Order: sequence, then C-alpha cells, then structure tokens
Amino acid sequence: MTQVREADVIVVGAGPGGSSAAYHLAQHGLEVLLLEKAEFPRDKVCGDGLTPRGVKQLIEMGVDTSGPDWQVHRGLRVIGGGMRLELDWPELASYPDYGLTRTRHDLDQLLADRAKQAGAHLLTSHTVTGPLLGDDGRVVGARATVGPEKQQREFRAPLVVAADGVSARFALSQGMAKRPDRPIGVAVRRYYHCPVKHDDDYLESWLELRSRSSGREILLPGYGWIFGMGDGRVNVGLGVLNSSAAFGKTNYRAMLTDWLGSTPAEWGLADEANADGPIQGAALPMGFSRVPHYRRGMLLVGDAGGMVNPFNGEGIAYAMESAQLAAEVAVQALARPAGVARERALLAYPLELKARYGGYYRLGGWFVKLIGQPKLMRFATQHGMPHPTLMRFVLKLLANLTDPRGGDAMDRIINGMTKAAPAV
Repeated sequence: MTQVREADVIVVGAGPGGSSAAYHLAQHGLEVLLLEKAEFPRDKVCGDGLTPRGVKQLIEMGVDTSGPDWQVHRGLRVIGGGMRLELDWPELASYPDYGLTRTRHDLDQLLADRAKQAGAHLLTSHTVTGPLLGDDGRVVGARATVGPEKQQREFRAPLVVAADGVSARFALSQGMAKRPDRPIGVAVRRYYHCPVKHDDDYLESWLELRSRSSGREILLPGYGWIFGMGDGRVNVGLGVLNSSAAFGKTNYRAMLTDWLGSTPAEWGLADEANADGPIQGAALPMGFSRVPHYRRGMLLVGDAGGMVNPFNGEGIAYAMESAQLAAEVAVQALARPAGVARERALLAYPLELKARYGGYYRLGGWFVKLIGQPKLMRFATQHGMPHPTLMRFVLKLLANLTDPRGGDAMDRIINGMTKAAPAV
C-alpha cells in the first residue's frame, strides 16, 4: 500500500531555491515538506560565486557569513583586451558591498539545515517521479520513490513549489518545455589546488580565452572565470552561450584544459596533479526560458523556471529571490479559501516576476546576441576596458546591482533602461 503524507506546501528539490522557499514558508507557520533525491552533503556543478545579490538572500535567511569557511570578495577583476581591471562591488543601500564563495557541497546543506531549523521537514533520498493531479487536472501533490528499495510514496498539498533545477522534470511532466527563443548557456568547471590564487579577494572574469596548445595562440569562444575558494583551491570554469557559433559543436572540457594551458605556470592550473576532481558541466537556462511560472497549483522557482541572469550566468541569487517571492505569494494565497480568490493571489507570482526581471532579462537577451559575434565582442573589450567609469557602469548592469530609488546617475540610467525594455 502506498504511503500518503499531507502538508500545506510541498517543495521539490533542496538546492538554494528549494531550501529558501521551504525556509520562508516555514517561517510563516506553514507545514512544509522539502523533498530531495540525494543525501547531504552532495555536490552540484556551479561556479560557487555569490554576488552581493546572493549575499543579501543569505542574510535574509539568517546565515552568518562572517566565519572562516566563507571567502570574501571585494569585487570583480576583469581580464580582456590585453588589460586587467579591478572593480569593487558598488556601495548601495539595497545590497551589501561584498561577495562570497562557498562550495555547493557546503552551501546547499547549510541552507537545507536553515529550512529545517525554521520548521520545514526535509526528506532526503526521495526521488520525485511526477505530480499528483486532481480530477480537474490541478497539481495536488507529488509521487516519489524512497531509497534504494524505491518504495512508492505520495505527498499531498494544495501547492507545490518546483525547485528541481535545470532538469525541471516536474514542470516537464506538465508539458512545460524550454522556450527555444530564450538564451541558454553551457558551463564546465573544475577545482584546482592553487596556493597562489585560492585566497584572492576578487572574483576573476576572463572576457577572452586563448590557447597555445596548437603551437600558436588562438582565440577560443566563450568566457572564463577563476574564483578563489579560500581553502587552498580555486573554482575554474568557462561558459559558452547559444548565440556563439561554437555552441553545441565544441568539446568544452578540452577547451577548458586548452585555456588553462595558457595561464601562468606558477598558478599550476595546467598541471593535472593539481586537479581536484573531474571536469563537470551543466546547462544554464536563462531569461525565463520556461514559462508560465505558475500553473494550476505549481510554482516554478530558480533554474526550473529558467531564471539565470543572461548577463553574467548568475543563478543562485535569482533562485533564492524567486523562492522568497513564491513563499510570500503562497502564504497569502493559502490564507484564502480554495477557488477563485486563491487563484487570484497565486497569479500575482508570475506577474511580479515579470515586473522585477522581465525588462532586465530582455536586455540580457539582446546582450547575449551581441556577444555571440566575436568581432563585436573584441571591439567592445578593446575600447571599453580602458575606461574605468564605463566599466563600473557595465559591472552594475551585468550584476544587476542598483538602488531602485535614489542612487546615482548610473543607477537611474540602468533602471530606466530596464523599465523601457519590453518585458519577456
């Protein structure tokens, strides 16, 4: 006989988005089941970098980021066009002025623990296989298999938050495929032991990747990063967007080692002996690549809803922000009787997401198309990098870091651009 358990809300997936949603829901006194297919600690493919947007969300969840396990970053070091430029995170009223790195191996368990401390029930080794549907086709829960024996269980709730990441199996089961007109990226990353750069206080972004493996220097597609983890290691990776002619036609793992072969020898990134683990890859679903974000009892958050920032590939902050919003909407909706009044409240979720990010993601989509043209990207790098004021503006735009009210002239220009752009 299949076991059945009931709750106010079921959250599928205990990554940053799912754990954030569970935390905020439980904080409001709701009965929350957080279903995770793996056991903690577990790893995820990620750059492990948190901009001030992500740091703000950690603070919202009461996470202490002052300990030695967090590597603090003052800003972003940009390398390209034969130049290197260090840009500090902007000083804003809305966000802190520092970023962080922490491995997903640690971060995800920490956030899941915060959800548990708030009162959510975390159930690991629960692989969600699909939704439970009511007679009217509405999502009323989830089916899962438990442990190696694959015991069948059912979980019922008036609302389900789908936070199952890039795979988005829960949304796919409802016919919600990715939109082909939205940007998507592919990223690969690897950890290396690197005493020279592990405690770097800037995140490092490479706008140009070069290889000397063929005996001559050639320009590679995509962009790269080197993020110090503070534990003797760096997270090194690269990404390629679908606006590039190389997308889907390149051996990304080989490209990563080709690029690292051109980095300074004292960094040790070309030495296989310094590698810590294999090269791993993942897709980056960007710019609302899966919509609608609410449908008949199911809310999508984070990567499941394609919320990665097209400008910089950042996903953790937007997963956590959308999760907090989903929780706020769910709390208001469940305070109303089932039916028209509750649906009216739930439909506010996609509308608010569109208002917050729609114009910005539209700009990001245009940006992705532009940088997919190597000549244009090279021109922009060569002529933009020598101008620090312009690059500070670019940093604010790419990281989506402005004060919505007040702020400086840069903030007002960026905010005006995002409001003027037609929302995706």
